[in-house]
Amino acid sequence: MTLMTEPDVRLMLTPFGALQAFAELHPAPHWAQLQTLMGADIAPHAAAWVQAGSGRGELLAQATREGWVHTVMRELRAPDVRLDNFLPHVIAGLSGQRTAALASEGGFCIGRVGYTQEQADILCAAAADFSEFAARQRHRGWPGAGRFVAFHQDAAMLLPSTSFVPFWVDGVAYSLILEGEPLLNNTALVELIWGVRTSGARFSPA
Repeated sequence: MTLMTEPDVRLMLTPFGALQAFAELHPAPHWAQLQTLMGADIAPHAAAWVQAGSGRGELLAQATREGWVHTVMRELRAPDVRLDNFLPHVIAGLSGQRTAALASEGGFCIGRVGYTQEQADILCAAAADFSEFAARQRHRGWPGAGRFVAFHQDAAMLLPSTSFVPFWVDGVAYSLILEGEPLLNNTALVELIWGVRTSGARFSPA
């Protein structure tokens, strides 16, 4: 019996894997398959997940090798919280200054920590504007119009002052706004995306 076939082994995306899997509105097939690891309120058993789709054995081997997926030897559940209370707590861990916001597709602030409401509103609107700009440039064929952007205040450009990190959950666009060093290799990113997905919530301005 291999590790992956043992009954207690479960699978979950790593922070890097979650960032990649949810980074596009229309993900590539392998990313769409990996999104299903967050398809329920509990991490799936490895053997059951592999058997549920064609080619998943090979995909799991690649995903493990690339650091997109890791194994969990316990029952791992999605965050079961009210998002309005949960969001400030979870996004704080993604910023080196514990100053962050989460924007909806329309640029509304749906969660913030460290920023004033006015600051968060301005940055969330700017993140939505950037996403529209990047989409237009990609449509024109510019591959440099990437998904992520960092802004610098000093000429040395050693550490960003603010970063925009877009992601999509079930067709809905969101943007993280992170002040200072972005700490994206953090399980808080997995908790954020999983919590948003399982909540089934669709945000609107208060």
